Amino acid sequence: MQPAGRRLKLIATLALAATTAAQTQTVPWATQIAATPDAQTLPEDRGADGLWQTLRKLHTWASLMMIVAHPDDEDGGMLTLESRGAGARVAMLTLTRGEGGQNAMSGEEYDELGLIRTNELLRADEFSGTEQYWSRVTDYGFSKTIDEAFDKWGHDRVLYDVVRAVRLNRPLVITSVFTGNVTDGHGHHQVSGEMAQEVFKAAGDPNVFPDQIAEGLRPWSPMKMYARFFSFAINGEGPHKTMFDYATGKSSPLHLRDYVNQRWMDDVPATNVVIPEGAFDPVLGRSYVQMSREGWSEQKSQNGGGNPPLPGPFDVDYHRYASRIETKDQETSFFDGIDVSLPGIATLAHGDTQFLKDGLREIDRYVTKALYAYIPSDPSKIVPDLHDGYLKTQQLIDAVNASSLSVDDKANVNHELNIKLAQFNTALAESLGLQVNALVTPNLQADRNPFGGSSAAFTFLHATPGMNFNVRLHVTSAGQWSPGGKLRLAKTWLVTPEGENWPVQRVGGPVAASAPEADVYFKLEVPSKAAPTRPYFSRPTIEQPYYDINDKRWLNRSFAPYPVEGWAEFNYDGVPIRIGQVVQTVHWEHGPGGVYQPLVVLPQVSVNIGAGAGVVPLDAKSFPLTVALSNEQQTAADGELHLELPEGWTAEPATAKFHLPINDPAAITFTVHPTALGKEAYNIKAIARSGNFEFSEAVQQVGYPGVRPYYYYHPATYRARGVDVKIAPGLKVGYIMGTGDDVPQALEQIGVVPHLLTDDEILHGDLAQYDSIVLGIRTYAARRVLAAATQRLLDYAKNGGTVIVQYNSGEYDRNFGPYPYTLGRSPEKVVDEKSKVTILDPNNPVMSWPNKITEADFDGWVEERGHSFMQSWDPHYTPLTETNDPDQDPQKGGLLYARYGKGAYIYVAYALYRQMTEAVPGAYRIFANLVSAGRPPR
Repeated sequence: MQPAGRRLKLIATLALAATTAAQTQTVPWATQIAATPDAQTLPEDRGADGLWQTLRKLHTWASLMMIVAHPDDEDGGMLTLESRGAGARVAMLTLTRGEGGQNAMSGEEYDELGLIRTNELLRADEFSGTEQYWSRVTDYGFSKTIDEAFDKWGHDRVLYDVVRAVRLNRPLVITSVFTGNVTDGHGHHQVSGEMAQEVFKAAGDPNVFPDQIAEGLRPWSPMKMYARFFSFAINGEGPHKTMFDYATGKSSPLHLRDYVNQRWMDDVPATNVVIPEGAFDPVLGRSYVQMSREGWSEQKSQNGGGNPPLPGPFDVDYHRYASRIETKDQETSFFDGIDVSLPGIATLAHGDTQFLKDGLREIDRYVTKALYAYIPSDPSKIVPDLHDGYLKTQQLIDAVNASSLSVDDKANVNHELNIKLAQFNTALAESLGLQVNALVTPNLQADRNPFGGSSAAFTFLHATPGMNFNVRLHVTSAGQWSPGGKLRLAKTWLVTPEGENWPVQRVGGPVAASAPEADVYFKLEVPSKAAPTRPYFSRPTIEQPYYDINDKRWLNRSFAPYPVEGWAEFNYDGVPIRIGQVVQTVHWEHGPGGVYQPLVVLPQVSVNIGAGAGVVPLDAKSFPLTVALSNEQQTAADGELHLELPEGWTAEPATAKFHLPINDPAAITFTVHPTALGKEAYNIKAIARSGNFEFSEAVQQVGYPGVRPYYYYHPATYRARGVDVKIAPGLKVGYIMGTGDDVPQALEQIGVVPHLLTDDEILHGDLAQYDSIVLGIRTYAARRVLAAATQRLLDYAKNGGTVIVQYNSGEYDRNFGPYPYTLGRSPEKVVDEKSKVTILDPNNPVMSWPNKITEADFDGWVEERGHSFMQSWDPHYTPLTETNDPDQDPQKGGLLYARYGKGAYIYVAYALYRQMTEAVPGAYRIFANLVSAGRPPR
C-alpha cells in the first residue's frame, strides 16, 4: 500500500490551493495564437523547413506530455522525434526550476539560478519543439529519498499542479524519464516518476481538485502512460537481481512500485516500445538526438556546454505502465492503437457523430492536398488548400456547438479543432511569408541603410512607470497586398497589460496598400502604477521548499506575459491570419553585436543591500552597511535614503540624499551602531524616497550572455546576526574565485579583506605575501590556469602558506594536492543539513584556534552539509569531522587537513559558502579558523 501520508485526497478544497475560482475562465494555451517572445526563431522553424513541420502537425492530433523533476532531466531526443519528426503536439512539465543546482556560468544561486535555468530550458525547448509547464515546488538541493521530497513539498501540493497542467494541455500520452523508484537516484526524480503515474487516473476524476473544474478546466484522461527504462543498472539474475541507487551509492533487492496499478514488481519491466532517437531527419539535417543535444547544451549553468553526439543509431526503451485501449506487448510508437489521424478526433464524441466524421475527413483532405502539393521553392501554391481547410475547421466548430453532443464532448472536440485553427493560422502565415517585428524605436520613421536596408535602431533596455516611448511595427509579406485582392493587411494593434489602461496613440494614417511592407508607429505611456515585470512566484526564504503564487492566472507557466505585444492581422480571402511578437528592445554587445531583448517594466529606483544577511562580531561597536542604488529611468533621480533599524540602534548618516544620473548607480555606506548586541538576528530595512514614491526593493537582471535574461526581485532588507567570532590579527588572504560565491564579502564582515587573484598573479605573482590562499567553489572547472599552477600552490604551502580548497567537481580528481586522494566518479553528498557532525580531532588547530569549534557550530545550517566528500586519501591527511545521512556510511572526507613542509593543505567539502550567505554563525567561525591556520598562536 501507498504510505498514508501520500494517498490521494479527494477533497473539495485544499489549503494550499484555496484560491477561489478565477474571475475569468482559464483557456488552454495550446488553443491560442500567442505572441512569440523571441525576435527570431531557430533556422529550422523558418521558411520552407518550418512550414513543412507545421504541415506535419496539421496532419495529426497526436499529443504527449513528459513529466520530469529538473531542467536538463528531459529525454530531448524523444521529444524532438515526436514533435519535429512525427508532428505530435509535445509538452513537458518540469516540477522545479533547478534552484538548488550548481552554477557553472555565473555567481547567482537559489531563486536567481532558478530564473536562469528556466530560460535555459526554454531555449532547449526550442530545439525539441516542446511547450513548457512548471509546478510551484522548488529544488531545495539534492534529495536522497522520495519520502524526504514529499515531506518537504507535500504530496497534494505537487499533484495539484501536475493535474492542472495535464488538464490544461490534455495530452493523449503521458511519459516520464523516471519511475518513482530508487533506480531514479534522486528523491525529486522519484517524485516526478510517481506523479506521472498518479496523474494518469487523477486528472480525469472531477472529484480531484474540483476548484480547477470551477476555474474552467475540464477533467482529462490520457490514453496511455510510459516511463523510460532505468537510468541505472539492474544487476544479477533471477531472484538475486539488485537495483543500484546512485543517491546513496548502495544496491538493494529489485523491488519496484507500479503506482498506476498499485502493485510491486520484483522483475525488470518489459520494453514495450523503442524510440529510435538516432534516426536521421533530412529536413533537420541531423538526427533527433543530435538536435536535442544542441538544445541540452544551452543549459550551460549545469554543464558549461555539452558534447555534441555523432550521427548514428541511438535507441531508448520505454515501458508501458497503463493503457485505456487494447495494446500489444511490442509497439512501434507511443500512439499504437490510437487513431491520431484528423478523423480520429471523432473518437472523442459519442452518439450521432456522422457530421463530425464527415467534417474531419474533409479537413484532412485539404491538409493532405497541401502536403502533396507543397514545393519548398513556392510555398504559396498550397495557400488555397490551407484557406479552405481553415474555413472547414471553423464551420465544423460551429456545427459542433449547434449539435446535440454533450457538453463534455463538445469541449473535448472543440479543444482539438481550435488547436487545428491555430496551426492553420501558422501554416498560412508561413506559406505567405507574413512577418511582424515589434520594436521599441527612438524615431517615428524607418531607419534605412543604403547598404543594409531597413534596420532596427538601438534603444533603452527597459521602461519605467511614467515613461513615454515609441513602438514600431514592421509588417512584411512575401508578396504584395491590396484592399481589393485576396491578401490584405486588415489591422495592426498593441496589447498592453489588462486593467492598467496604458495610453496608446497610433501615429500616421492608413497603411499604403501598394507594397509588401509597412511600418506602423505608436506612442505609449507607461502608467504611474504599472506593475513591474517580475516572476509571478516568490517565497519568503530559501527554507520554504515551494513558491507562493502571487497571481494564479499564470500557474504552470514559465513567466507572466511580457507587458507589450505587437500584432498584425491579415485577411486572405475571408480568412483572418494573426501574427504577434513581444515588443523588443535592441542593444549592442561586443561580439554578438545587436541583441534583441523583450521590453520589460522596472521600478524607477532599485535599492539593494548585497547578500541580504551577514554577521557582526559581538565586540563590534559599529559596522558598515552599504546600500546600492540604481536609477532605472531615462531621466535623473533625486531623493533621500534611510535605514529602518532595531530599537535603540543608530546610523550615520541618519538620512542620506542622493542624485542618480541616467545609467549611473551609486552606493551609500552607513555606519551602524548596534546596542546590546547578542547572539541573535536583527532586521534592517533600506527605504529610498524619490518624487512621490518609496522604494525598498532590489531588482537585478540575472543571466549571462547568450541566454535570455530575466529580473529577480528581493526586499532591501539585511539580517545582521551577532556572532562570537575571532580572527588572527593582520591576516592577508588571497582568494581564487571559481564559478562565483560570496565568501570574500562574507570574510570582510569579520575583518578580513581578501585579494581576488588574477590568472597572472596565480602563475607569476608573489604568493608568499599571503597567510592563506582560498580556492572558491568549482575553481578547477572555471579556472583552467590552476592545473598549470599546481606546483606553485604546493611550493607556497611547503614554504609556510595555507592552501584551502573548497568543494570542487570532477576536474579536481587528479591529485592536485601534496599527497594522493580520490574524489570518485560519484562523490558522496550529505544532504541533511541537520545531520550530526562529530569532531574527530578537537585539538587540531583548525578546530581549536582562534575559535573553539563544537558540534553547536553545525546548528542552523541550510540546504545541505556538503558535497564532493573525499572518498579516500593518503595517511598524511587527517580527517577532522564525521557526518552522514540516514543509511549512509560515515563520511570523514568533508574536512581534511595535511601538514606540508612548513605550511598546510586543507580540503573542505562542507557547504560553508551557502551558510555564509544566510549568516549561519558556525560557518563564519569555521572559516575564520581555516584562514587563520597559517598564523597559529604563539
